[in-house]
Amino acid sequence: MPEVTRRTFLKATGTAALACGISMKSLASPPALPLQSPFRVAVISDEISQDFDHACSVIANDFGLQWVELRGLWGKNISNLDDEDIAKANAILDKHKLRVTDLASPLFKVDWPGAPRSKYSPKADPTVKNYGADFAFKQQDEVLEKSIAIAHQFKTERIRCFDFWRLENQAPYREAINAKLLEAAEKAGKNGILLVLENEYECNTATGRESAKTLAAVQTPHLMLNWDPGNAVARGELDAFPAGFDLLPKDRIGHCHVKCAVSKPDTPSGFEWAAVGQGTPDWIAQFKALKKIRYHGAVSLETHWTGGGTPEASTRISWAGMKDALEKSGAILPGNVPGDWPKVDMQG
Repeated sequence: MPEVTRRTFLKATGTAALACGISMKSLASPPALPLQSPFRVAVISDEISQDFDHACSVIANDFGLQWVELRGLWGKNISNLDDEDIAKANAILDKHKLRVTDLASPLFKVDWPGAPRSKYSPKADPTVKNYGADFAFKQQDEVLEKSIAIAHQFKTERIRCFDFWRLENQAPYREAINAKLLEAAEKAGKNGILLVLENEYECNTATGRESAKTLAAVQTPHLMLNWDPGNAVARGELDAFPAGFDLLPKDRIGHCHVKCAVSKPDTPSGFEWAAVGQGTPDWIAQFKALKKIRYHGAVSLETHWTGGGTPEASTRISWAGMKDALEKSGAILPGNVPGDWPKVDMQG
């Protein structure tokens, strides 16, 4: 009998698997078990791929997640999806048993009218990445209305927003900006929707300290914070956690983005994105703090870092760092075994 080597065994196994319609990847890497966590652990799908079915397959089968955040699908910004796109996307979500944490809409990521044009505006700098969104200020009410309708179609109650491209001196316009946020939040609230304002390093609310001021000024239960300490670090708040976080009203944290940055004072931007676990903030400590305040909302990976070579490869590396931080913080159970976590309301 000829000797059966490892190579011939794998070749024969692969041939048999293909004949049965099974990929070698499925033989080598069985689907991940669903993660057990007090958080809605998610990934922004287009950080993996614009191919929404493939992105959802990675999130559900390879990462073992039950939640996804929507920003761009098939090269379209979420606010540009039509009914056919939404029906197709919902079929894919059902196929992979995924729920939507929120719509990462581009609401209010525009220049404030009457103010000097921001240097972060795509109109001033065409290299600025705006994820397929191309809306003017006069279209923002329409963006909000459409986002509310799309949120209902995706059975989510949260819509991400911003507070306009960053101004060198926002003081003369801050009161009016706050009034616009309040108006939008009240309109969203009447439709059963919560706005979550992201502290975005290119927008007027960028840090933990600025987030605390904005939330204090806009008093409504329909506006909460999309806390992104990585963005705060990018804006220069290197102590975003714990100092920036400590200033936040904890009952108004409604969403959380997970990414890392490193300070690079000698570069034009002053920072670079990093894989989760390889930069600031310390996500083990941040996850512990979120657990301590009994936060049960989303912690959504927003990779941004591109050091893996491709968006998917970079996201897989960052997900490994995020999963490690979740486990070390006690926010997922070691070995991904079932646990007695508080129930997370799947409908909101």
